[in-house]
Amino acid sequence: MFDYLVSECQQDWQEYIQHEFVRGLGDGSLSKESFQHYLKQDYLFLIQFTRAWGLAVYKSDNFEDMRYGQAGVNAMLDTEIQLHIDYCKDWGISEAQLLQENEASATVAYTRYVLDQGLSGDLLQLHVALAPCLIGYAEIAKWLLAQEFTQLEGNPYRPWIEMYASKEFQTAAEYEKVVLARLSEGLESSRKQKLVKVFRTATRMEVAFWDMGINRTF
Repeated sequence: MFDYLVSECQQDWQEYIQHEFVRGLGDGSLSKESFQHYLKQDYLFLIQFTRAWGLAVYKSDNFEDMRYGQAGVNAMLDTEIQLHIDYCKDWGISEAQLLQENEASATVAYTRYVLDQGLSGDLLQLHVALAPCLIGYAEIAKWLLAQEFTQLEGNPYRPWIEMYASKEFQTAAEYEKVVLARLSEGLESSRKQKLVKVFRTATRMEVAFWDMGINRTF
C-alpha cells in the first residue's frame, strides 16, 4: 500500500524527500536559525502527533491495533518528547522556550489535517495521513546516506541523520508499512484513490513544514 501511494504521488513525494531543507541537512549548509525554528515547531508537532496516536487507539476495533496505538502514545509521552527536549537544549533552546513557542500556520495546518482525517475517517485513513511523517523520515535518512553531497564528518546535523537512519527507527517505519498493507487488504479502487488524495495532501503539508523551517515563518 505504501509503495502504491508513493507511486501515485511521485512528484509531491520527491519534493518532500529531496527538499532544500533536507539537502541542507545532508551537506551541513542549513542555517542554524532555520534548524532551531524547525526544532521548536517540531516539538509542537509532536504534541499533536501524540494526540493522533491516542485517536488511533479509539479508532481501532481489535486488540492488536489498540496495542499498536497505545505503544505509539507511550513512546511519545515516555521517550520521544523528552528526547526532543534534550536535543533542543543542545541547540540552545530551553524547555521554557518550547513551552512559550507559538504554532506556525504550517504546523497548525498539518497537524489538524491529520487529526481531522482520523476523526472523519477510519483507522486506515488516519495511518495514511500519518505515513509521510512516520515513514518519510526513514526514507529521507536512507536517501541522504546514498547521496554524494552528504557529509557526515563535521556536520552539525549528523545526529539528526543518524537518528532516523538507525536500525530502531528504520524497523519502526517498516512495521508501519506492514500495518498499512494489512489494513488495506481487499480495498476497492475507488477507496484507494480517496486515500491517495489524503496521502498527497499530507505529503504537501510536509513540504510546507520544510518551507516554514527554511523561511522561519509563522
